[in-house]
Amino acid sequence: MTKPAQPARERILDTAFRLFYAHGPRGVGVDTVIAESGVAKATLYKHFPRKDDLVLAYLDKVDQTWFGQLRAAARAGSDDPRDQLVDMFDALASACRREGYHGCAFINTAAESEAGGDVHARTVEHKRVVLVWVTDLARRAGAADPARLARQLTLLLDGGLSAGVLDADPEIPETAKAAARVLVDAACR
Repeated sequence: MTKPAQPARERILDTAFRLFYAHGPRGVGVDTVIAESGVAKATLYKHFPRKDDLVLAYLDKVDQTWFGQLRAAARAGSDDPRDQLVDMFDALASACRREGYHGCAFINTAAESEAGGDVHARTVEHKRVVLVWVTDLARRAGAADPARLARQLTLLLDGGLSAGVLDADPEIPETAKAAARVLVDAACR
């Protein structure tokens, strides 16, 4: 029995995901996405009238994957919010070990997008949502200043995502997790 063909929109998005993550949205032309996904130009534009629409869909897919991994890592070890604030760094370890790892798709895309545009706004929104989630965990963990702890941890997380690419040091995730433990212990006495 043959496997049914993947719908065109999914093929386009899967192709864009692979190419945009590897080369950045700016580094990949629509013609390349069309050629590699095997769809007609009209089909791509039917689903994504502007390249920015495709980039936004890509970011939504990255958000779903990364934020899901972050929450799953936090919840995997314990129900204690203090532990979850530290355990979320296990998602960093998984991400940095992945073949073809190129860092944070949101940071990379923000760096090449125009401030004030839809794409840049989507990258900022993702970081804001993660910060809100971490702030809530910090509040539930009893942090004296949940917003400050959340900012420290998300900066550490973003730094770990970047260092995972720049240094390619397999110790980065564990180093970031150890630093997170120090920050959490100090903030949640």
